[in-house]
Amino acid sequence: MKSGRHAKILELVRKYEIETQEELSERLIAEGYPVTQATVSRDIRQLHLVKISRGGGRQKYVAQAGDRELEEKYARVFREGFLSMEKAQNILVVKTVSGMAMAVAAALDHMDCHEIVGSIAGDDTIMCAVRTVSDTEKLMEHLQRIVDEREY
Repeated sequence: MKSGRHAKILELVRKYEIETQEELSERLIAEGYPVTQATVSRDIRQLHLVKISRGGGRQKYVAQAGDRELEEKYARVFREGFLSMEKAQNILVVKTVSGMAMAVAAALDHMDCHEIVGSIAGDDTIMCAVRTVSDTEKLMEHLQRIVDEREY
């Protein structure tokens, strides 16, 4: 749950100009992550989020972690939620732990998976449209290496 919440927080601070912990909490709750202020505060520290000025005396949260550290966080979310994958021509279906498909799909969106044209996530299933059948094979090998922790 924590890794999925962390992936959602990173997604939210990229997507919206979140100014306060309260606003972040409200967005997380709206996304189905019941949190307390203490949990959000701890998550902000663990994710190394910082506030930067956005002009007019306003600020917003951004991820301060280096690219490599963020890549590892996304890989960890992927590994923790991943159960299996199966191809159907140029479509890759990824099965996840119940409730983790959206977090795993968000991680996929931010990992180096240029083969994926787009993806759709449900509760425990992700459908990825892949450019070609051969790209699907390459993608499966890449993702399996991440699961096996041989990459990232």
